[in-house]
Amino acid sequence: MRIGFAIGALLTAIGLFIFWPSVANEPSQGRVLKSADHYQVLSHQERVASANMMLTDRLDNLLPQLMAEQNLDMWVVLNREYAEDPVYFSLVPQPTFAARRTTMLVFNRLEDGTVERLTVNTYPFGAPYEAAWTGGNLDEQWQALGELIVSKNPESIGINVSRDWPVADGLTSALHQRLIDVLPEQFQSRLVSAEKLVVRWVETRTAKELEVYPHVVSLARAVIGEAFSSQVITPGITTTDDVAWYIRNRFAELQLPIWFMPYVSYQRPTTPCEEDTPFCGEEGVIERGDVLHTDVGICYLTLCTDTQEMAYVLKTEERDIPEGFKEALRVGNRWQDILTNNFVTGQTGNEILAATISQSEAEGIISSTYTHPLGFYGHAPGPTIGMWDNQGPTPVQGDYPLYPNTAYAIEGNVKHAVEEWNGRFVHIRLEQSAYFNGERVIYLAGRQTQWHLVE
Repeated sequence: MRIGFAIGALLTAIGLFIFWPSVANEPSQGRVLKSADHYQVLSHQERVASANMMLTDRLDNLLPQLMAEQNLDMWVVLNREYAEDPVYFSLVPQPTFAARRTTMLVFNRLEDGTVERLTVNTYPFGAPYEAAWTGGNLDEQWQALGELIVSKNPESIGINVSRDWPVADGLTSALHQRLIDVLPEQFQSRLVSAEKLVVRWVETRTAKELEVYPHVVSLARAVIGEAFSSQVITPGITTTDDVAWYIRNRFAELQLPIWFMPYVSYQRPTTPCEEDTPFCGEEGVIERGDVLHTDVGICYLTLCTDTQEMAYVLKTEERDIPEGFKEALRVGNRWQDILTNNFVTGQTGNEILAATISQSEAEGIISSTYTHPLGFYGHAPGPTIGMWDNQGPTPVQGDYPLYPNTAYAIEGNVKHAVEEWNGRFVHIRLEQSAYFNGERVIYLAGRQTQWHLVE
């Protein structure tokens, strides 16, 4: 892939030397990774420079564009320790673990289109922020904020209040009231919701992030390859819970934070699985002939992944997975293609879902679509494209349009009858991290087109 050369150049420039694990991808790439003796994962100390480089790039280039797009002259983000705004950690340099006392961020758009990045804090951040005020007590801090806002004289002041988007509703009632108290009446009327700005800020991926993102996803996929192998699984002894904990502990060894507990299940001919069964799977001891599924998610260099893949435990006499299961995975890949081919700039999540369902049904595919944005969060804001328990329109989030330069977990499932199970369904649950460049969807580290095989 061309992107690989660009990624290598960028990461080399910032001191991030990477190991690209082999993962199950397109057929020409061979079988999945079965062993990984090393991964080039940065230490927590080494991650700081890379993360802050990407943050500064976002603040320099993306934020001015988005504030102009939303016609906001100023954006005020207010935080207290233990009650940080959800968007706070995407705005501050690393290493930051909390808002120290009360932390005030002020973004002021200038006539030339650039944005001043100011803090009104007892403890200044330093770059990439300029301290407009430091020291003093809390009352003096609030007074300084009010005076700063008046001195800049913005016509519109964005604050993080929202009924429908939790990520944009980080301003607490008490902080909201204190802000009003320090503003003259004519400025109070200029306070508006920064909802759309927050969603656009969180959902948009920059070129520098997209250089790094494939590496992050490849790490998640490689650990799945390890877990779904005879290195980890001994049929008749190993349980699904054992595999889930292997995945969790492996990520811990690599110092890669998870954002949910890994999940592993099996299917076999006796597993209940009807057309209307939401999810088919059981937990317990893994046997030969089982179909396995896992769902994992990590966050690294501020970017999160969400991945689901499938495996098959070979019977003693088998050297390959039976053809019926190969066809089932091909049907799953076809469903992915139908979904991603319906990604069109400006289409809403509900419109993409409806088109995907219509085409899948026309092709005789039993599918369920529940795709969501990715980025700073595993479940990020942006267009919701179906939900597992609602294959119809989703209000608000489903009505949100698709923008270029956004990332998604291409998530859903198909059911396919297999001859080897006497016509019973196998449930193929797939999820791969991808991004939309405005014209097409590109998988960040490939997608699963071949089964993981446990020998």
